[in-house]
Amino acid sequence: MLVSESEVNKYTIDTKDGNKGVLKELYFDDEHWTIRYLVVDTHKWLPGRKVLISPISIEQLNHENEAISVSLTSEEVSESPDIDTDQPISRKHEMELNRHFGWPYYWVGTNAWGNGMYPRPFMADDLPDADSTLHHSKQDEENHLRSSNEVAGYHIQATDGEIGHVKDFIFDEESWQLRYIIVDTKNWFSGKEVLLSTKWIHDIHWQDRSVVVNIKKEEVRQSPEFRLNEPITRRFEEDLHTHYGKTGYWKF
Repeated sequence: MLVSESEVNKYTIDTKDGNKGVLKELYFDDEHWTIRYLVVDTHKWLPGRKVLISPISIEQLNHENEAISVSLTSEEVSESPDIDTDQPISRKHEMELNRHFGWPYYWVGTNAWGNGMYPRPFMADDLPDADSTLHHSKQDEENHLRSSNEVAGYHIQATDGEIGHVKDFIFDEESWQLRYIIVDTKNWFSGKEVLLSTKWIHDIHWQDRSVVVNIKKEEVRQSPEFRLNEPITRRFEEDLHTHYGKTGYWKF
């Protein structure tokens, strides 16, 4: 099922023993375009503190009750490494976080989630110890994590000019991969909103706050219109990819 970030923003996060937090933003990596962490405001439970939770720990995403159940205890969360979301999240911090919760390293392997395509529970072979050579590799310093709050509002640059800005994100709630960005073209095409696949992104200019896509303005103008209050069907996705002459991700 495809879900927008705005839809799940402010969902409650329920631990196994009843304490609750609130989802504030998402962190994704700009290589696999996959959500790696949920930023949770622990609210009245741990006042003033935010923590990171991986989709690996999610047991259920309940849209009716606007809640996300996780397989973590309040103690596990409260004792997790401190995080400053105003600073870049280093690979070293990720390793500390993963060791604390017993999460496998998603970057060990070639797929979106290490050796698989979906977030899954701990498997011992996926989690190298602290003395692993990985800890000393260049990969330890790489930082591909980006905040959804940061990228929202970035300008979209087509091959022949600007077409709008990033308004929201669409992700697959099973794989937690970002499938689309929602583009608001109100200053160009009378308020129309469209979807662009993350696979069509050619580059991101972080300093200029812009996203470069390898499509033309006229293609966007003629694109099927996206309406947030309507579900994204496979038929809509097929029509969208056919319009741009692209192959759907579901065929790979």
